[in-house]
Amino acid sequence: MGRLADVIRPHKPDLLAGIESRGFLVAAPLALELGLGFVMLRKPRKLPGLTIGLNYALEYGTDRIEMQADAVEKGQRVVVLDDLLATGGTLAAGISLLRQAGAEVPCAATLIELSFLGGRSRIDVPFESLVTYDS
Repeated sequence: MGRLADVIRPHKPDLLAGIESRGFLVAAPLALELGLGFVMLRKPRKLPGLTIGLNYALEYGTDRIEMQADAVEKGQRVVVLDDLLATGGTLAAGISLLRQAGAEVPCAATLIELSFLGGRSRIDVPFESLVTYDS
């Protein structure tokens, strides 16, 4: 987690958001290490209380991602984390959902990037991964 913390710390986040479900395993301990809050971005109907969501296209259909409506305050800086970047659809949707909630998203990061799938091209914020596979 130290290398990932070094990548994220300069972006001065207020919160870390993890994408269901392996992204939770990255974002939650990192949030603890950095002394930050943690937000879950989940599939529909998995969160308690009022939620906001975003429908997005996948290469094989559509999906939806949601978060609790009060998880982010307008203007908060939220870094999005997941375990893997493949085609980029889910990570791009997470960034869009956070912006819809009023957050500023200064960067996104994953443990692994499958660069041959071109997912980085769908991410419009600075992006980092710890390991990149070219093929």
